[in-house]
Amino acid sequence: MSALLGPFGGPAPGLLLTGGEAVGRVAPVVGGVLGLGGVAVAALPARVRMRRELRRRWRTWALAAPVFLGPLFFGEAGAAMLAAGLGLVAVTEYGRMAPGGTAGAERRVLAAAAVALPLLAWLRPQSLDLRLMPVLLLAAALPALLSGDHTAGAARAARAAFGLLWIPLALTGLVLLGGTAVAVGVAVALGDVGAWCGGTALGRRGALARPLSPLSPNKTWAGVLGSAAATAGALAAVGAFTPALWGAVLAGCVLGDLLESMVKREAGVKDAGSWLPGFGGLLDRIDSLLVAVPLAMVVTL
Repeated sequence: MSALLGPFGGPAPGLLLTGGEAVGRVAPVVGGVLGLGGVAVAALPARVRMRRELRRRWRTWALAAPVFLGPLFFGEAGAAMLAAGLGLVAVTEYGRMAPGGTAGAERRVLAAAAVALPLLAWLRPQSLDLRLMPVLLLAAALPALLSGDHTAGAARAARAAFGLLWIPLALTGLVLLGGTAVAVGVAVALGDVGAWCGGTALGRRGALARPLSPLSPNKTWAGVLGSAAATAGALAAVGAFTPALWGAVLAGCVLGDLLESMVKREAGVKDAGSWLPGFGGLLDRIDSLLVAVPLAMVVTL
């Protein structure tokens, strides 16, 4: 299931399928980008307004890269552990952002799914099919049903169902995609950087300065252009470029950010958390990945 399909139906040229081989392929690219980025932010003059913030972000990137790639080196077992760890933190942040806070029972359902789904993808991938969907929907509704909540039960169930699809189920793709997950993760990371660079350089005036959505006025078409160039370059650099995968990653970079912005605006918060220097919370860092990974599954599995 981890093979990428090329533009004519065959394997994408140069793509290595196992987690360890894929990490070995992308490690020099990631190291080179981090090295160049480190030199660039270190050389910024003091008058640059965002110098401190950019340095904080670079340090977070430098720590996050081995945290993400390290587990994937060990294949499906490592990917399952990574997905479960990311999922537990992400569903906790999501639960805090829900209006009034997600009830404790729903949080426990989300946390259980964050661990169980990646483990199933590793140990029994054949069980992850359409039969799982009614189980997830019932799990989302069960706390409200058992508590007899007739005032906000439907809203609670809907928020829990959305959280299950958005976070645990999406992260399960890190296991199912195999080596492809490495390429997607690297491309998403560089796509986010490209979006910032494109928006900063080209998004000040003209047609490219138009916002994509009122949900996030700072996200412009210039950012989309920058993300498109960066994701294409990243996938090509790691030998995983196909038009379909590029489209999936780019859509994740663009729509994932807007999706999280929608959740945050409803909750009335700026960031999902405050513990990740330069970014806020984990959801602020992986929002694009949560859309890109399932879309990558659609076009490659």
